[in-house]
Amino acid sequence: MENRKPFFFDSTLRDGNQALRKPWNLGEKEFVFSLLKNLGVQAVEIGYPGSCDMEFDTCKQLASQAGDDIVVCGLARAVERDINLAYDAIKDAVKPRIHTFITLSPFNMQYVLQKKPEDVSKIAVDAVRYAKALIGSKGDVQFSVEHFGDCAENMPFVIETLQKVVEAGATTINLPNTVERTRPVDFVNRVKMVIDALPKDIVVAVHCHNDLGMATATTVESYFAGATQLEGCLNGLGERAGNTNLFEVAVVLHNCGVDVPMNLKEIYETALMISEKSGVPIYEKAPLIGQDSLAHRSGIHQDGAIKTKDMEKGAYRPIHPSLIGRDDEKVSFTSQSGKTAIYEIIKSAGYPITMEEAIRITPIIKEAAEKVGELPTRNITDIYFKEVFKVKGPFTLDKFTKISENKFRVEFKYNNKRYNIVGEDNGPLSACLDALRKAGFPQKLIHYEQVAIDGEIKGVSADAMTVIKLEAPNGTVVTCRGLHTSTAMANIIALFNGLNLISAIK
Repeated sequence: MENRKPFFFDSTLRDGNQALRKPWNLGEKEFVFSLLKNLGVQAVEIGYPGSCDMEFDTCKQLASQAGDDIVVCGLARAVERDINLAYDAIKDAVKPRIHTFITLSPFNMQYVLQKKPEDVSKIAVDAVRYAKALIGSKGDVQFSVEHFGDCAENMPFVIETLQKVVEAGATTINLPNTVERTRPVDFVNRVKMVIDALPKDIVVAVHCHNDLGMATATTVESYFAGATQLEGCLNGLGERAGNTNLFEVAVVLHNCGVDVPMNLKEIYETALMISEKSGVPIYEKAPLIGQDSLAHRSGIHQDGAIKTKDMEKGAYRPIHPSLIGRDDEKVSFTSQSGKTAIYEIIKSAGYPITMEEAIRITPIIKEAAEKVGELPTRNITDIYFKEVFKVKGPFTLDKFTKISENKFRVEFKYNNKRYNIVGEDNGPLSACLDALRKAGFPQKLIHYEQVAIDGEIKGVSADAMTVIKLEAPNGTVVTCRGLHTSTAMANIIALFNGLNLISAIK
């Protein structure tokens, strides 16, 4: 068993965020940062301050919010401008780190940087020396060999440069598999070469991308070869096929008997939150966190799973679900249960729900459970339909009528004051938004989706379900739903449910 504790370095806010179709704003990054702190990672790369003013301001704000139990890192190219901006953004953190990088691979030096190896080596050393001079004894400097995975041809040059980089002040040397191309063992062997060539007090890190689907294996084997800092992203987010999934690495090491300094029970709920915030769905067969990853359909598998369901080791599962905060093999709800159980029960019943909605209806379901004990699924879904599709609040829709092709009348009450407004636009939803704007209730619509329904849902005749997302004035995004036989009315019902959700936000 390995006694050395792994050091988890999360780059979701930098590497993961930069690969999103819609990168996160400050509020969203603050939320993700809170998840990372709750998860217990030891270091967070909060961004690339030199990329734009918004990123700089966001990094500066996050650095000021970090406590003394987490390293806060800002990325910088090996140029003074980037290093200065990274330092200015993170200097208020208790444990700041400047992370600078440059490629040392023959291919990239020749065709991307278009520089001679000796010139690149000097740039690397000068950048580290400059970063160390800025951050002094308050923090530390990390240096990354971009495209280390492509350095098989020139390892003596790489090692010599890294030795100079260490002399210049770097205390963490990161070896990225920037593009995964070959067997994990090839990469791991080169990691071991670097470890053997550097002073024992230097922390060696690995940062593996998942282009061929082996990032977790490469990261785990690098740890056992001597790498201590393990870099990855929540849910495996990142460029192209993503980065190492931090969850998988943590659980593999746990299964290997390694003392893992992470709150493993927070993994599943964190994964769901990150999926919602990123807009990247979790593949149903994704290891550990996929909806199907701990499910059994084969009769042989079901028999083995049932016989071992209460044992720590199951016949057909890699872990006990409770290790990561799941309860998939038997999901029930009592007053002692929480939002994740509600999410699973409703999802398993075949109804759509987000974690945001599960959180919102948890207190109501808990109150019902306190009276009767364990709640049957039908009771939970009854509350779900009552609370999710009929949100109570100050807004009440009385009537919605079509006047002409692009003109609609909206009659509603707000705190018992009646409104009768005509809205004009292409389509009923846009016209209703126009009417609300005229009435003094402008709304920011950021997502619209319509789902066709065949028959009934929970006894309600419906042909359409509308799902929309509205952004509240404070930046909070609410998900709202509407059911009706009329597509237009499903839209308007969802919108008014959203108005009531926003009005409840403090």
